[in-house]
Amino acid sequence: RIKKDPHYIHKFWVGLMDGDGSIQVNHWRYKNLQYRLIIKLKYCIENLTMLNLIKTHIGGNVRVIENNKFVIWVVNERKLIHKLINIFISYPPLTSRLRAQLAFMLECFQQNNVEWYLNARDNKYLNPNIDVVNIDYNYFNEWLSGFIEAEGCFSIRNVSNNHSFSIGQKNDKYIIDTIKHHFDIQNEIRKLNNNFWLIEIYRKLTLIKIINHCINYPLLGEKILSFTKFKDLFK
Repeated sequence: RIKKDPHYIHKFWVGLMDGDGSIQVNHWRYKNLQYRLIIKLKYCIENLTMLNLIKTHIGGNVRVIENNKFVIWVVNERKLIHKLINIFISYPPLTSRLRAQLAFMLECFQQNNVEWYLNARDNKYLNPNIDVVNIDYNYFNEWLSGFIEAEGCFSIRNVSNNHSFSIGQKNDKYIIDTIKHHFDIQNEIRKLNNNFWLIEIYRKLTLIKIINHCINYPLLGEKILSFTKFKDLFK
């Protein structure tokens, strides 16, 4: 049901882009600018199915590359990119990285100037307008499942039988704060080297909330496998 709902796929896709996607601007022989959106994942049938589902609802091309090591979803048609920008306007990305990439692409569209692009490209992550993020809860649940698909980890420890869920993000502590608040997580957020923020959950009640979330807002790729195992062990 949800897998056939384009609105679900759109919101989930933004979360997946925030975790595993990128918005790129390149030049062709210094003559003109080329634009591209890409998601590159480890090749497995679940990821291939997920990217094909995204292709069905959003567009783009899906290919298996590097001797079946990776599967990629790519959009480089300008007309389709403008359509996808409308999805981002409805459901803005939440990571500072993707917000900066999107702002830079929009600026490149406006300038349409290779010279300007070459001077500006190294500073695209310094855009002062991308710092403040207002999280819109109208699409947060679906976004979160896309983000968990990219960044979440369901761990099953056979020896200790201590199951855990963890999720982390570089630089954007506010995202991990929001997830902590969303699931009412008691644990503290840990800062690892080079500004990586991580939260790990072992508490059964909280894990049940996360399981229920993933039942109501399904994961669509490879993460389904570890989630299903994890959920079945809880029964």
